[in-house]
Amino acid sequence: MQYEDLKNKVAIVTGGRQGMGKAHALKLASLGCKVVVGDISQEDCQKVVDEIKAMGGEAIAIKCDISKKVEVDKMIEKTIKDFGKIDILVNNAGICQFNSFLDLTEQEWDKTLDINLKGYFLCSQAVVREMAKQKKGVIVNIASVAMGQIGMGFPGIVHYCASKGGIVAMAEAMALELAPLGIRINSIAPGAIDTPMMESTKQDPKVLEGMLASIPLKRVGKPEDIANAVAFLASDESSYMTGSVVVVDGGWLAG
Repeated sequence: MQYEDLKNKVAIVTGGRQGMGKAHALKLASLGCKVVVGDISQEDCQKVVDEIKAMGGEAIAIKCDISKKVEVDKMIEKTIKDFGKIDILVNNAGICQFNSFLDLTEQEWDKTLDINLKGYFLCSQAVVREMAKQKKGVIVNIASVAMGQIGMGFPGIVHYCASKGGIVAMAEAMALELAPLGIRINSIAPGAIDTPMMESTKQDPKVLEGMLASIPLKRVGKPEDIANAVAFLASDESSYMTGSVVVVDGGWLAG
């Protein structure tokens, strides 16, 4: 089996009910992980769990709004109760709602930052307390090429870009503190990926055409493209990596 070290590891995947999160959950399960599928819909999470069980894997579904500490703590408690430990956290849950900078409301800003950034902090902090007990663990953050600086900015999603840039900065700082505890943390910056978040872009041929013109590989990525990177970063194959950002964007930033 590829990534043999992942067998029987316990992995939490937030935002695991659809899109990239679902792909991460299925990929890790296929490599032998016991997976916790966390998201805001228990029913949708259970559907992913059923798929994992149908392929011979082990998983549980947990309803969790990661912007609320009490729900995050309950997810961690349930994971420990059922599986006894936590080896991997995939911070994947996120939202992206378009609005111009001048029309952006405080409520829209707060909701995006609460889920996309605060949620990553809450999940990571809760999980690290458990990982520290075994002196080993891995956190994989899903950021975005829309992260500023080494990435790029996008009009209409100022709040989203701020959250994704914050994820990368937070992970770099965390890497320094967590290394002595035996815990690694890395981020993935996906480009255009075929998920529900991409639906509005796909429905506008001109927007899609313009995007593809900027991507050297001339295609939108698949959730599995990101899941493959998640598996690598979660495994011992990446044991000398922490605080890094892995860009998976079909060459978009290279252009």
